[in-house]
Amino acid sequence: MSYMYHYCSVSKALEELTKNGYTYDFNIHDKEIIANPTHFEIQHIYRYEGDSNPDDEAIVYGIKSIDGLCGVFVTGFSANSQTDASQILIDISIKGR
Repeated sequence: MSYMYHYCSVSKALEELTKNGYTYDFNIHDKEIIANPTHFEIQHIYRYEGDSNPDDEAIVYGIKSIDGLCGVFVTGFSANSQTDASQILIDISIKGR
């Protein structure tokens, strides 16, 4: 099950997730998500929309692997920020609804 929270900024969302044990950086290790998408569950989703600049828009995912590894993945909304891993996470979040 995924939960959506509203934090005032991406950095605040990351700070809170880190406090709750989401310390692994899946942006650095995105190949794990790409290779084994069924091994991951999105537990938290945070969407941030910039007030004046579309480049400020981002999604922060709190992810847990089947072996208990908890971490975060941050991606933008724009088409040029889409990666294989971010597309997989979008698919996972839709299936989990």
